[in-house]
Amino acid sequence: MHARKPPGHPSRGHVSQPGESGYIRGQMSPRDASGFAPPRIVTTTEDLAALCERLSREAFVTVDTEFLRERTYWPELCLVQLAGEAEVALVDTLSPGLDLAPLGALLANPAVLKVLHACRQDVEIFVLRFGAAPAPLFDTQIAAMVAGFGDQASYDSLVRALAGTKLDKAHRFSDWAARPLSEAQIAYAAADVTHLRTVYRALAARLAAEGRSEWVAEEMAALTDANAYRTDPDTAWEKLRPRGGSRRFLGVLKAVAAWREREAQRINIPRQRLLRDETLLEIAATMPETPADLARARGVSEGFARGKSGAALLAAIAAARALPEAELPSIPREPQRPPASPALVALLKVLLSAKAEESEVAPKLIASSDDLERLAAEAEPDIPALHGWRRAVFGEDALALKAGRLALGVAGRGVRLIRTVG
Repeated sequence: MHARKPPGHPSRGHVSQPGESGYIRGQMSPRDASGFAPPRIVTTTEDLAALCERLSREAFVTVDTEFLRERTYWPELCLVQLAGEAEVALVDTLSPGLDLAPLGALLANPAVLKVLHACRQDVEIFVLRFGAAPAPLFDTQIAAMVAGFGDQASYDSLVRALAGTKLDKAHRFSDWAARPLSEAQIAYAAADVTHLRTVYRALAARLAAEGRSEWVAEEMAALTDANAYRTDPDTAWEKLRPRGGSRRFLGVLKAVAAWREREAQRINIPRQRLLRDETLLEIAATMPETPADLARARGVSEGFARGKSGAALLAAIAAARALPEAELPSIPREPQRPPASPALVALLKVLLSAKAEESEVAPKLIASSDDLERLAAEAEPDIPALHGWRRAVFGEDALALKAGRLALGVAGRGVRLIRTVG
């Protein structure tokens, strides 16, 4: 679900060995208070294949991950939690010789719905590992936004509201790479998928009763696009958001940002630990030609500048300096549009709040601030707020407000929509 920050450097310690799969011994009874069997630790390919074969017959499976990423570019997957109708399993991905192919097949099985909460980081891990996002997919955080639980409802709050249980989050920042896992860690990890079943059922029932299941399905399409989780080194410079500069400056910035991305991937460290953004911008502006020039940039050590990494970076700079003018990038220009009336934007914000309250949908899921700016400035812009269920909930009334066919008033302690003639 989220990266857990270890208290210190991850220690492998003991890693479960083949043959150790089984129910956790200790104080757990054959079934816990919620009626579910204790979690099974899976450490062998044979056991994983058997588990995934059983889960492939389920209508839905709840999924979560525990991983580390503080010191690496690529997320280090430590645990995958899975739950079906009657069993909960923790897949120890650090077990020697464990082949995760059966898990990949389960996540790709079109007959089994994969249920996760706030799943972008989890999906990214699966895309990197298996080449595709889990599908079909159901994100309970997005579903909760559609079902009236506000913006970015936490898993804890949904478990309290829909499962009537309070979670112990004391192990949120555990070292998930250390072995053996403690019983408290195991209980914590299992809870992330055990109660998710109850949360999913409650949300699915509510959405079906309100005719909003398709609304969530629309949102899932973006989450399952594998390309959204892949970083293209050649476009990394755009995330630095340069505000100006010559095309030559932009060409060097593109080259050094691409070099940093590839080098960080190669040696598996966070890009900011390799070189910070402000350092890249300075290097692009000064275009150093020698190790001594490079060492003058903030955040660049003498050793780095004179080593292999410095030589490779200087080569990337030199290549960008030599590019023909026609091959240099330019800052993408925003399309020209008339300025938006601040008063109209303010009215649209009031309308959005009123319609979101009326429909019990999180406002940010309906329309963004940029959507409102464009809606105020353009006749009928191509924005999500004017398509699909968003248009029915908000877009049509927004266009009516702009056209003078709708006014806003006050009724008691709320906002009232007044239909006008004309």
